[in-house]
Amino acid sequence: MGRRRTIDRNKVLDAAEAIVNAVGAAGLTIDAVAKAAGITKGGVQYCFGNKDGLIDAMMERWFNEFDTAVAAEGGDDPDPVKAMRAHASVTARMNTADNARTSGMMAALLQREEHMAKNRAWYRARLDGIDLSTEAGRRARLAFLATEGVFLLRGFGFAEMDDAEWQDMFADILKLLPEPGEAA
Repeated sequence: MGRRRTIDRNKVLDAAEAIVNAVGAAGLTIDAVAKAAGITKGGVQYCFGNKDGLIDAMMERWFNEFDTAVAAEGGDDPDPVKAMRAHASVTARMNTADNARTSGMMAALLQREEHMAKNRAWYRARLDGIDLSTEAGRRARLAFLATEGVFLLRGFGFAEMDDAEWQDMFADILKLLPEPGEAA
């Protein structure tokens, strides 16, 4: 009796992301993912259930990767201002491929209300806890919104910018926030 073949979920997610980035969210089908991953449609469905489950897994993986990088940058239990600095710093280090990958994911998210709700909750979690009664809190919110604005403008191709301009913008965004150790 042969050994049962196991499916590498990350490989399947990589294939799904490649499809979204190459042809857009409309090209993300169970059949296309199965072909790209070298497995059967049933294999994709076994891993993720359906297309919504696949998109959920793609989102979850991206959120976890990004949140892990932000946590590593911000340290243990960062205050909201430090967390915003970490968020902006991690975003600033994203290269064009990272930006395209994430923008492709965002395009996939816009198609269903359930996915938008998860995205809204992710954004809300970043804004909650900021003390808007302080100057530092208000500046942290502004830095977050600027970070996401630049990210989305570049990612969706609404504003072309080279890496030098990208880094220059993030240098300005980070100046909005108090330096670590400064009074907030």
